[in-house]
Amino acid sequence: MNLFDVYPLNDVTIVKASGSYVWDDKGQKYLDLYGGHAVISIGHTNPHWVKRIEDQLHQVSFYSNSVKIPLQQELADKLGKISGKDNYQLFLCNSGAEANENALKVASFYNGRKKVIAFKKSFHGRTSLAVAVTDNPAIVAPVNENENIIFLPFNDAATLEQAFLENEVTAVIVEGIQGVGGIREATPDFLRSIRRLCDQYNAVYIADSVQCGYGRTGQFYSHDIAGVNADIYTMAKGMGNGFPVAGISIAPKFIAKHFMLGTTFGGNHLACAASMAVLEEIESNDLLNNAASVGQYLLNELKKLPNIIEVRGRGLMIGIELPEAFKDVKKNLLSIHKIFTGEAKPNVIRLLPALNLSIADADIFLQAIKTELGA
Repeated sequence: MNLFDVYPLNDVTIVKASGSYVWDDKGQKYLDLYGGHAVISIGHTNPHWVKRIEDQLHQVSFYSNSVKIPLQQELADKLGKISGKDNYQLFLCNSGAEANENALKVASFYNGRKKVIAFKKSFHGRTSLAVAVTDNPAIVAPVNENENIIFLPFNDAATLEQAFLENEVTAVIVEGIQGVGGIREATPDFLRSIRRLCDQYNAVYIADSVQCGYGRTGQFYSHDIAGVNADIYTMAKGMGNGFPVAGISIAPKFIAKHFMLGTTFGGNHLACAASMAVLEEIESNDLLNNAASVGQYLLNELKKLPNIIEVRGRGLMIGIELPEAFKDVKKNLLSIHKIFTGEAKPNVIRLLPALNLSIADADIFLQAIKTELGA
């Protein structure tokens, strides 16, 4: 049987990983500043994370949501404390797309409406409704097309207000920082406008924090820079440090009913153990502050370099937009300098490293990109 060939692959086979480094099958060491799409939050094979999962494996690895799983409540308590949302409610699932699907479902159950506002260059996942609110026709199959989705310009409060006047809106879904869209921040004023209009029209503000959340910007949820709460926060990626887990944090005004949501694997024992390890590491090692400070150092240094169109982002979610003449920089960072980075089309390098990235490792990257840019 062949694999279904949907991924363009780097010609690298990783066989070992530790902290911010990976090694291939030839023994070559690489600095990892991408973490498998922002997934590695506390470092590859973090010892505490490994032990948490290993200990759980010797007890019970899985049972479904038909029995009490105390680890789920422990996770909810810890997440509420660290995120500052201790009066919210947690539903656990398996992926970012699934989190966004469930968030939109909760919103529609709440107000009985269908219209969803999303934004240009958004990415919210590849499953049915998540891909429908994603602004990329190339990955939207005909069966996913949905007449209830309204795409608006990002950071345009006036157009948003007009859309509310003309439609019965169930929800607004927005990334705090667009990742696939090129590391573009929602302004605090724009997020406050979303909050105000959702309050005015009894719509639901969904903060897609799958990539930009979980401490990546130095705040637990990047949206909270606006000083207002979302109704629902979706999360995945760094939540399990590589173990598949996701969730939605739901404001107290939403009332749960049996069977309105459900999942077989969501919130299983191993997923909760992995997620607890991540939060414990974030808390005990002050990783929110590390993400903020190391990220700001990178941003400051990058802005000094020539041949860059724009440096964008916050904390350890950074985009470096380059001119066409430097379109090979990402490829060269990997092939020559042995540094993994990400990209966004047409020519943006994305940095999404572990939250415990050191200044020393940041300097290795800075020296490499200086070489590539002729600085």
